[in-house]
Amino acid sequence: MSEKKIYTLTPEQADAFGAELDAIRERVIADLGERDATYIRNIIKTQRKLEVGGRALLFASIFPPFWLAGTAMLGIAKILDNMEIGHNVMHGQYDWMGDPAISSKAFEWDTACPADQWRHSHNYMHHTYTNIVDMDRDIGYGILRMSEDQKWSPYYLGNPVYAFLLMVFFQYGVALHELETERIRSGEISIADKKDVLRGIWAKTKRQTLKDYVAFPLLAGPFAPFVFAGNMTANLMRNVWSYMIIFCGHFPEGTQEFSIEETENESRGMWYFRQLLGSANLTGGRWFHILSGNLSFQIEHHLFPDIPAHRHAEIAVEVREICERYGLPYNTGPLHKQFASVVRKIVRLAFPWGGRGKDSEPADKPVEVIDSVAESVVDVTEPAGNDESATAERELVLVP
Repeated sequence: MSEKKIYTLTPEQADAFGAELDAIRERVIADLGERDATYIRNIIKTQRKLEVGGRALLFASIFPPFWLAGTAMLGIAKILDNMEIGHNVMHGQYDWMGDPAISSKAFEWDTACPADQWRHSHNYMHHTYTNIVDMDRDIGYGILRMSEDQKWSPYYLGNPVYAFLLMVFFQYGVALHELETERIRSGEISIADKKDVLRGIWAKTKRQTLKDYVAFPLLAGPFAPFVFAGNMTANLMRNVWSYMIIFCGHFPEGTQEFSIEETENESRGMWYFRQLLGSANLTGGRWFHILSGNLSFQIEHHLFPDIPAHRHAEIAVEVREICERYGLPYNTGPLHKQFASVVRKIVRLAFPWGGRGKDSEPADKPVEVIDSVAESVVDVTEPAGNDESATAERELVLVP
């Protein structure tokens, strides 16, 4: 097992670290305006043109070049819809515009996961409890062992296989996120406790399936098989790409996880500290960052989830300089290196010698934080569903 370097900050350092990052956030928020509104509107226009053009070409896909071009355009449109538009809009990054078409509470995206469930499982659970084992469901998505602190069992020998299947069917893996399959398997809750969640997943998945695999193919008449195959390939493109970007932002070697105990009474500065150590960036050009939803700047996204993501590139240099002054890591690298690191980790953690593991009980209470953090929360959508755990979770939100 590889040794992890331990990073620490004194309370005074943590406060100063947090104050410097707060200053960045406040400066950018104060500067939001027409530049940002124009950016997101142009991205939406580009996405719509790609989708309409791609579907039109697929209708003439008896000619192989048309099929290839149409499929590629549709795949890119789906990537833009999910990554640079949907994910960022639902974070409330553009709520200040007052445009109902891109309101975080009303937006619905082109994927199997219902937006309201995503706003809870991602905006609330993941960004509040980032990389806290037994709290952050993104650690393994309920099926993978992605942390040394997850107790090993023979089930995890299939880690590489599960990871590959999750990549291929990623939109459905994300859709099942709110189902909390790991708690169902452990007997902590029953499937009946999640009936409302299941109903929402089924309705959205059915709608997506009918759209891509029934309605559009039927509209193509004799070219239905070509349209069906093109839609399936476009969805696969989106699934594989989003999986790679998301996993490279959270799981390369060097990213760290935390215990519930480590984060009790967490100050604002230490919240930032945890976000930094649990994240990794990707290097690339302008369109690489756009197609990744600017999640190639995962560090900055975790630090400032409500800042328009296209701003992350310009603040990344400043964030990195601050990290260097405090002796903290800034995990970044090209896609091929970061993804290779993720794959090695998936394989390593499939085996009992790949990580220490520990017996742990699911948390029965939210992490507590000091008032300076709790009072600086942004508005988030309340948890979906009406089960008791969701009600308890409302007690804390840490997003600054």
